[in-house]
Amino acid sequence: MNTGLILYITSITVIFESIFMLLPIIVSFIYGGQDLQSLLVSFLITSFFGLSTYQLTKRYKKEELRHREAFFTVTLSWVVATAFATLPYLLSDSLNSFTDAYFEAMAGFTTTGSSVIKNVEIIPKGVLFWRSLTQWMGGMGIILFAIAVLPVLGAGGMQLFKAEVPEISVDKLRPRIIDTAKALWFIYAGLTVLCFSIYMAGGMGVYDSINHAFTTMATGGFSTKNASIACYKSPTIEFSSSLFMFLAGVNYSLYFYAFRGNLSRLWRNSEFRFYLFLTVTATFLITFNLKSYGFSIIDSFRLALFQVTSIMTTTGYASTDFEKWPSLSLIILITIMFAGGMIGSTGGGIKQVRIMLTLKQGYREIYQLIHPRAITTLKLDDRILSKEILGSIWGFFFLFIFIWVIATMGMAATGADIITSTSTVISAMCNVGPALGEAGPSENYSSLHVASKWILIFCMLTGRLELYTVLILFIPRFWKK
Repeated sequence: MNTGLILYITSITVIFESIFMLLPIIVSFIYGGQDLQSLLVSFLITSFFGLSTYQLTKRYKKEELRHREAFFTVTLSWVVATAFATLPYLLSDSLNSFTDAYFEAMAGFTTTGSSVIKNVEIIPKGVLFWRSLTQWMGGMGIILFAIAVLPVLGAGGMQLFKAEVPEISVDKLRPRIIDTAKALWFIYAGLTVLCFSIYMAGGMGVYDSINHAFTTMATGGFSTKNASIACYKSPTIEFSSSLFMFLAGVNYSLYFYAFRGNLSRLWRNSEFRFYLFLTVTATFLITFNLKSYGFSIIDSFRLALFQVTSIMTTTGYASTDFEKWPSLSLIILITIMFAGGMIGSTGGGIKQVRIMLTLKQGYREIYQLIHPRAITTLKLDDRILSKEILGSIWGFFFLFIFIWVIATMGMAATGADIITSTSTVISAMCNVGPALGEAGPSENYSSLHVASKWILIFCMLTGRLELYTVLILFIPRFWKK
């Protein structure tokens, strides 16, 4: 294990994080916040660590980054970046414990949206802006950003890209992986600006529009209001948010082709059609379920569309306390929580393509029973999938369920009830945010036991990095030469 190279790449991630810290400093200065000094100190500590580590390890930058080191580097970078992200919370006294600050920071970078802050509206604007910014950075991935602006990584960038993003996720849009990363970030930033403009036109103020644009396109769900989007009581804002949450759940590779005039590729993509079908189906089922319980048809559709896109894309915004909805609606929301966004999007969850391929595989098994001599293949669009890819999908499902069960048992051991234990682990692993029970849409995670918070921190990180990147570090063979 090349420790020097690992620390070199991690230091670059921390340097970029410190650069982003300048933005909340500017915000605090504009609004005359009392958090200005805290943010400045946070910036100085973070930049000092990043620059000093860079100077000590830059001689390793031309060495080869191997596959094993890439996995460790990605996980370490997220852990370390999250640790430095706690500084604005702690130094400004917005949060009083390291556990709570680390939980909030991890929820930010993993775009989970779970929060331990009881009243976000009393948090200084600079720190609150930092909170939203962490989700925007984590949305496309800190490591992916480093690849986009760090050509010196060369071939090593490909190893980091594979460790951060699954192989079947994002097409290689450009000949060089660095150019691919840049293209994805430009699209991400462009959609964020468009979302900001729409929110402004819908009646949000400048500050709230920027924050919500960050957390909408990151499918993160942090809000500047305690009541989330429900605070605005605006159907226009809710419909706009629904649209951009849906767009954020689309594979960003498809936007690249669409912007180059190849719109047909979007509709030809079977995962996109499945994603659209699931969104429409869940929306209409919940709409008619709410209508049967006395809601008007317009309100039923508005509430259903918003909450379906929010939960399925793992954004986690709330336009109402959906925990009070009928049981059928709650079951549908919990079910689509697993699905998440498309592969290659900022959404979390199991991902649409894995759900779709699992259903296809199940159908193929039934077909084989009817026609035992038939030779069948499983395709994703025009691509025949190998047994290795199908095996990795089944392995992903097994590991997901295994971690879910173990983590739920751990939560229960700390005293959480079964509803809270089960739903919070699902929410954390799928990077959603709101759950049920003690962590419902009108509650937060502050009341949970310290041990419960660390269990959920692990679940958030593991879910965001697609399980394998983190779990591989726990295999003894990984550490052998």
